Formats: sequence, C-alpha cells, structure tokens
Amino acid sequence: MGRLRSALRGLAQVISTKRGFALIAVRAREVGVLGLPVEDEFAPVLGFLADGESWSTSALALALGASQRTAQRALEALSAAGKVQSFGRGRAQRWVSLSLPGFTTTLLLPVAVPID
Repeated sequence: MGRLRSALRGLAQVISTKRGFALIAVRAREVGVLGLPVEDEFAPVLGFLADGESWSTSALALALGASQRTAQRALEALSAAGKVQSFGRGRAQRWVSLSLPGFTTTLLLPVAVPID
C-alpha cells in the first residue's frame, strides 16, 4: 500500500475503511476506473469474478440480486464458453474467472498468511 500511496501522491489518497480501502481524488470529484470492456450477457457475473477471488453460487446470487438458479445458469454458460471454472463440489463449490494472458489479477489483493 505504501508504494501505491507514493505513486498516487498529489493525485489521490488511499485510506483504509472498515470494508477495505477507499480511493479519494485530491482535485477531482469522481474517480474513473479502467477495466477491460465486457460486452456479454453475463457481464455482471464476470465483473464480480474479475477480482480473482473465488465465489460460491449463493454469494454471487446475493450480490447480483438474483436467484441462486439464475446465477447457476449464468455460471454454467460461462463455463461452457471457457470464461470461468469451478472447483470443489456441492456446498464447497467455488467459481473463479480464468486469467487473461498478460494481465496480472493479483495486484492489491490480500495475501493468505499460512496458519501454523
């Protein structure tokens, strides 16, 4: 975070909140985030999976404001298209998006600390 704060000095501040981090622009009223354009029927699902974290079907349904079955249909279609993959079975099944070559998806994501 220190390197990010240094790189953004004068343009924006990165502050920690109870829910994570917030980016506050110094001179502008709004902050724009550049991302890969997704023109897909299931773009909202891909948007949630783009952070590199694994999601359960029920968590995705809740985030999308849709039924769990709707989320399952979307994930099945995306899986058939080779855009997402699952691991685990039953209640432990999780979904992740497939990484695009040349793009690092783990920047600024938390690192798991091994527990002894």
